[in-house]
Amino acid sequence: MTGQTEWFAEGSLTMKKPVVAIVGRPNVGKSTLFNKIVGARVSIVDDSPGVTRDRIYMDAEWCGREFFLIDTGGIEAGDDVILTGMRKQAELAISQADVLLLMTNVHDGLVAADADVAAMLQKSGKPVLLVVNKVDNIGQPPMELYEFYNLGLGDPMPVSSIHGLGVGDLLDEVIRLFPEPGDEEAEEDDALKVALVGKPNVGKSSLINTLLGEERVIVSNIAGTTRDAIDAKVTRNDRDYIFIDTAGMRRKSRVEQGVEQYSVIRSLGAVDRADVCVIMIDAEEGVTEQDSKIAGYAHEQGKACVIAVNKWDLIEKDGKTMDAFRKKVIEGLAFMQYAPIVFISAKTGQRLDRLFELVNYVREQNTMRIRTGALNDVLNEATMRVQPPSDKGKRLKIYYMTQASTAPPTFVLFVNRRELAHFSYVRYLENQIRGVFGLEGTPVRFVIRERGDETKD
Repeated sequence: MTGQTEWFAEGSLTMKKPVVAIVGRPNVGKSTLFNKIVGARVSIVDDSPGVTRDRIYMDAEWCGREFFLIDTGGIEAGDDVILTGMRKQAELAISQADVLLLMTNVHDGLVAADADVAAMLQKSGKPVLLVVNKVDNIGQPPMELYEFYNLGLGDPMPVSSIHGLGVGDLLDEVIRLFPEPGDEEAEEDDALKVALVGKPNVGKSSLINTLLGEERVIVSNIAGTTRDAIDAKVTRNDRDYIFIDTAGMRRKSRVEQGVEQYSVIRSLGAVDRADVCVIMIDAEEGVTEQDSKIAGYAHEQGKACVIAVNKWDLIEKDGKTMDAFRKKVIEGLAFMQYAPIVFISAKTGQRLDRLFELVNYVREQNTMRIRTGALNDVLNEATMRVQPPSDKGKRLKIYYMTQASTAPPTFVLFVNRRELAHFSYVRYLENQIRGVFGLEGTPVRFVIRERGDETKD
């Protein structure tokens, strides 16, 4: 989110998002369905088979359930290098998905390639929904639909991806098949989950190995060696931590065909699972555009964050080096000025004790709850110091403020007119609250409600 919409967000993600993959042979309408579900023209749509050569992924939501949606390149037999790569990518998406959508086309009817893909999906053991596209008319389904029962995947679901017909019914069935949250993560409930995120080759795997005292994770100078998210349990000072070593994230334009692109999905999923995100910066490279994007995702999800500048042992220093680098980090991650910065060496273990202290501290800040009375004392003093804004003779009145939730701390401001609550004044109030209560290492959210909204809930 950007602009003023950012501070209207409520709540944050607390569990792992399911993954849904759309698979099928080329030119059956996978990208059109993908665009319809995510509500944006993201995938390239073209009549030429195989236009979607790379998997494309986005957040999607239906009936309050959020998930990652992957659009895959078509699966097609052949020795062509591109077709082989497309097939490999689709196989990778299948291996990691929670629900699979097999896309077919009623105009073409059932073809041998559909049967080949269906056989591949059945071997995966994952839930599979059979989607028959280009059923563009409302009413009795065409007779051609019934031949798809021969695939052995149950009832075909007719849709028109271009018109949206049947897509709602399809999504109802998709979310019904999602795994129930909690079962696989029950063992993690008492442990603090920490995601190590950053560009490839920034030292995430080296940090895990140093913490564990063993070569648990392959370490290589080749960027992207870690392809998946790997959990490592660490106990320190009688507290359990689960460190999630994520595959390094590259900018999309540099993501190669193959396993690396899917690793981005896993990294974003690791952020969603985590209580705290450690944003790792390469001291030799400084803050890059990709660092900003990675940190931005953690910020948007409301996660507690620590910025760890790694490879600090390789930097030539004088008395001003650390302060100068700190200023560059703040400039490069201006939206995350609340996050503490620690200079570490994953290789030597330098300042790792301090890293643990900050991880614990920002988690406490992220889950802090402030009494309504204390909040309104700060609000009254802040409005006396700087009057709320006015527009066309109407001045903003803030009646009171209360905290709605934690992780991240979310505050509700009850006002006379919502449109008068300008972003800059809300940011001023945020600074006043941070000045009194700290809230270091965590984003803060504000929800603006008119007083009459109380009776609408």
